[in-house]
Formats: sequence, structure tokens, C-alpha cells
Amino acid sequence: MIDTERIRRDFHILESGIIYMDTAATSLTPEPVLDAMLEYYRGYNANVGRGVHHLTRIATDEYEEARKKVAEFIGARAHELVFTRNTTEGINLVASGLRTRLHKGDKVVISLLEHHSNLLPWLRAKSDLGIDIEVVKPSGRMRELELSVSDFEAAIDEHTKLVALTHVSNAIGSILPVGEIAKLCHANDALLLVDAAQSVPHLEVDVKELGCDFLAFSGHKMLAPTGIGGLYIREELMPEIEPLMVGGGAVETASFDDYRLKGANERFESGTPDISGAIGLGAAVDYLTAIGLDNVRLTEEKLTEELIEGLQSIPGVEVYGYGTSAADRGKRIGTVSFNLAGKSPDEVALRLDNEGSIIVRSGHHCCIPLMNYLGIEGTVRASLYLYNTESEVNRLLELVERIATQPSPS
Repeated sequence: MIDTERIRRDFHILESGIIYMDTAATSLTPEPVLDAMLEYYRGYNANVGRGVHHLTRIATDEYEEARKKVAEFIGARAHELVFTRNTTEGINLVASGLRTRLHKGDKVVISLLEHHSNLLPWLRAKSDLGIDIEVVKPSGRMRELELSVSDFEAAIDEHTKLVALTHVSNAIGSILPVGEIAKLCHANDALLLVDAAQSVPHLEVDVKELGCDFLAFSGHKMLAPTGIGGLYIREELMPEIEPLMVGGGAVETASFDDYRLKGANERFESGTPDISGAIGLGAAVDYLTAIGLDNVRLTEEKLTEELIEGLQSIPGVEVYGYGTSAADRGKRIGTVSFNLAGKSPDEVALRLDNEGSIIVRSGHHCCIPLMNYLGIEGTVRASLYLYNTESEVNRLLELVERIATQPSPS
């Protein structure tokens, strides 16, 4: 277990009295991360690479040290990690970069649980290239939305060139069996892209153990600033992936007739990067490593179990997603989606804010096809992290019960 009260002192925004349960959208940022970013601007503010003066040498060393930390955090080698703006950019980089490998009649397999960021790039590829998209839906009970390996067995075949799959659903918090699905991909010579935006902050992720070819994630969901993320590309595939952009910093040589790009991660990072953001992401990795993701997981599981049990005891509340039964609690993270009968998600979220300063998300969570499948407009989503407490969970439950028993305002 972790010392939550000690950790909370690193998040000054909590001194305002808010109860922050919107980490699935973006996490809070602790002081050590902010300090690392400010140290760059105050002490060695310079561009990275392409220089010999001492400031640029320091900045480059710190930038590349951050890359090494982040790569090790996900089990990758430093040169296999590309800094991006976020998960969305990482997935789009892969979708765009694979255009020469995807042809009419090829198939990309996705799931019902995908965020729009892992849906729209493939819909665009379908429109532009004529590829087929197969959506894997759960075979079990609708509200639980459990996706098992067997659900993917029929979809992944010799026509499948890529499986693009979320590791953890941002909408309902359920963990998918990505490692087992990777074995199906390998057996059919299909590549595997993992949307790890919701898993890297909460679970111990190792790209080699998962068996994926690409893995994208965002810093702002794991205590780092916005505008920085990472994309793992398996080393052997890097030369085959066309960058989203070309320009300064990524080029080995150029003439008025042609150019040659650098190798590994450098070919994908044209232009001046978010240097302070990368340094902040490295500091966030240090922060999480010092606490231990296993400790974060244990604390989060305890709070999640209390939250789900409490919600299920309130008349009129429906909780969505796999892992809502006691036997399966370990198959989800602390992201819990629910609805109150007769209340819109926005009404509930607004009242939680106004009456208790509880910050939750409401709406479709960038998963409109999933919400349409469930026949609902959206959900209320409370997402927990290492700075949340049992008393905060209890306060949320008290207010939800009050809202459930009171009529909606006219």
C-alpha cells in the first residue's frame, strides 16, 4: 500500500478541496514533475541536437535520458521509443506509416471498446485504401462487455494485416487479454498495435512480454504534462514505417533532388520537440517508479472494489463493464462507469461538482459506437488514481445516493 496522504501533498490543486476523479481524461501533475520542467526553462533552455554549446549539450542529454527512462518503463529500448504529442498522434503515425503495407481487401481488426483515436484512423484507411475493418464484439452479457480471446479467434485470420486494440477501456475500465490476443496475431502473421493510454499509468506494461509491434500512450494520463506521449515501434519495423512529417532534425542528408532520413526514432521526430514535456514525462516515470506500480495497483483495486460495491447497493444505479463482480475485480482498473435511472449523465456530473466539488466525467467518452451498442447516451465516469482516498469514495457514494433519491430539477 502507499502513503496516500504523503503523496497528496505533491498535488497543490487538491488544497482547494476538490475531489478529483477524472484521471482517465487527464491526471493531476505533482510538484517534482513541474520542478523538472521549470529547471529546464530556468537552467538550460536550449534546443536539442544540432549544436555544440554547453546548453544544448545539457538539454540533449536530459532529453535523451528521459527517453531512456520512459522506454525502460515499458520494457523497450531507447531507440524504439518515439516521442509524440499523445496516443492519438502515435496511432495516426502508425496508420499513416503503414499505407504502403495495406491494400484493398486487407483486414484490420478492432474491438467495440475502441476510443475514437483508435477507430477514426482505420476508418480513414478504409475510405482511402479500400481495406476491410472487422469489429469484435463481446459474446457475453451486454452490460459486462467482456471480450475474451475466443471472441477474436474467428476475426483474426490470413487476411488480417493488423489488430488495433485498446489494452484497457477508457470508457469502462475493463482490461483486455492483449497478451493472449498477440499470440493469435503472431500465428496469422498480423501486426498488433496497442492503445495503452489507460494501461501504462496503472499497470506494469512490458512490450516484449505483451508481444506487440506498436504501443502508444499519453503522458498526461500518468502525471506528466499535456502534449507529450510515446510510441513504441518494434525495431525491425522502423524502416518500413513512413513518418507523419519530414524536416529538420530527422534528416541524415539532403539536396535539391533528394533526402535521406536518419534511422530508428530520429526519423520520426522532425522539428523542435516538446523538450520540457519529455523531461516532465521522464520525471513522472521516476515518480511512479519510486512509489511502485504494484503499490499503485493494490491501492486502486481496494478503492475500486469499495466504489463498485457502494454503487451497486444504491437503487437505480447501473454499473457497466467487466470486473464488476467480486470474482473478477482484478480485471479492471479504477475507472468506473455508471448511470442513475431517470438522470442524465451530465445532470449527475454537474450536481456532484456543485454539491460536493467532486470532479467526474460525463458523456460518451469518445466511444460513440460503444454507447450506441449499449443504447445509452453516455455514462458518468469516476476514475481513481494514487491520490484518491477511501473518504473521497465514501463522499461520492453519499452524493450519488442523495441524487438518486431526489427528483431532477425542472
